Amino acid sequence: MEKWSLMTITVLLALTVRWTVSLGSYSGAGKPPMYGDYEAQRHWQEVTYNLPIRQWYFNTSDNNLLYWGLDYPPLTAYHSFVCAYIAKLINPDWIALHTSRGYESQPHKLFMRTTVFVADLLVYIPAVIVYCFSLKETSTKKKVSSALCILLYPGLILIDHGHFQYNSVSLGLALWGVLYLSYDWDLLGSAAFCLALNYKQMELYHSLPFFCYLLGKCFKKGLKGKGLVLLTKIAGTVVVSFAVCWLPFCTDMEQIMQVLRRLFPIDRGLFEDKVANIWCSLSVLIKIKNIISPQTQLKLSFALTFLSLLPTCIKLTVQPSLRGFKFALVSCALSFFLFSFQVHEKSILLVSIPVCLIINEIPFMATWFLLVSTFSMLPLLLKDGLLLAYAVTTLAFLSVCAASFSIFEKTSAEDLQLKPFSLSLKGYVSWFKSFPKIVRCLFLLSVTLMGVLSLMSAAVHPPQRLPDLFPLSVSVISCLHFLLFLVYFNVVILWDSKNSRSQRKIS
Repeated sequence: MEKWSLMTITVLLALTVRWTVSLGSYSGAGKPPMYGDYEAQRHWQEVTYNLPIRQWYFNTSDNNLLYWGLDYPPLTAYHSFVCAYIAKLINPDWIALHTSRGYESQPHKLFMRTTVFVADLLVYIPAVIVYCFSLKETSTKKKVSSALCILLYPGLILIDHGHFQYNSVSLGLALWGVLYLSYDWDLLGSAAFCLALNYKQMELYHSLPFFCYLLGKCFKKGLKGKGLVLLTKIAGTVVVSFAVCWLPFCTDMEQIMQVLRRLFPIDRGLFEDKVANIWCSLSVLIKIKNIISPQTQLKLSFALTFLSLLPTCIKLTVQPSLRGFKFALVSCALSFFLFSFQVHEKSILLVSIPVCLIINEIPFMATWFLLVSTFSMLPLLLKDGLLLAYAVTTLAFLSVCAASFSIFEKTSAEDLQLKPFSLSLKGYVSWFKSFPKIVRCLFLLSVTLMGVLSLMSAAVHPPQRLPDLFPLSVSVISCLHFLLFLVYFNVVILWDSKNSRSQRKIS
């Protein structure tokens, strides 16, 4: 009974923080002619309600694709249609074709914020609660602490309830997929992830860990027996899930191809805005977009992404384990974020949520990463007028993590899951005696640097010759952090002996 009481308080606190943030500004507020993501979501409701399905992804006189054309998979479009249907009942002006463009009012803002709030409450938050309750060999206090830290992660709150998006839907569906796999409900897990992928194509960041884990599981069961049966069932589940989602668009091949062209717009370039990945950071020194053709950029980013995630995927396929699967979700998503083509700053959320799943195992490093991930979106948050929300939610999150997990006391090589790696160094093992102190110093230096740069970005005007000085500084510093985290997570995965033990249970 106490467990449920504490979890109820946790959820109520998380909902209160979300609603408080939603009272603030949003993307593109009062900024015509394009406005921002808020208007994009409203416009998709307008399009999906007023136009036939066959026109949703096509450029027509009633659907100008240059003005926030629909570029997410079918489930997002269906969700927009459902929201539009409810909006029509409240006020038809909100989704009137053509005349509703750029519509802004307090009642409409309340409606739009409520749609995000309800989606979060129905999909993401229940997944987090069930996941935390399912943690094995964990006390009730730790389960509640994990749920509190995950639900108070500022990055997702600020983007969904501040900036305005529905990331909690796709991330929540992916989390349900992880949960189902943890209970050996592989078909439900596959279906849940397919739904996540058909809501946002960026869930491809998580696709390889799901694929490799399930494939490795089939290998362990034997591809001439139970493994082949399981593989066939999973393949069938994936085909049926995609078929159901895409059924209205399967009238002809041109419909399918047009949707795919909208989902993967190669002509947009290597990166957009000041994203904290390797390409944006390198562009400070080398103007990659100017010296390399778009096709070469695509091939180069694909090659680097593939090579960076290959070791993790091989390890997971050969030694499938739930622990290895969760760490692989982090490592692979981070590789995609750092090296892949056409990355947005908000895509770091695809790395952050898997990191939330392991916050009870490595609380110090998980907290550090989640702070950096929120900081990496600072230029976007400042543009949306969310400075106060950013400062308060970030400080609150750090305080809750520090109090719940005593993170500063868990910096030894063993706490950071680096013991196997340290032992493999043999002659250099003595260096690890001072390791906890070094890590704590680096953390404090990192947090101080992020704090100072946040203050300067908000209060100091950059030199006229360098108008992008602060946004670029945020991107480069965040990118350097992410590269170090990528190395760290790969070391944990590749030197982890626990995977070898736990994968025997699967076989």
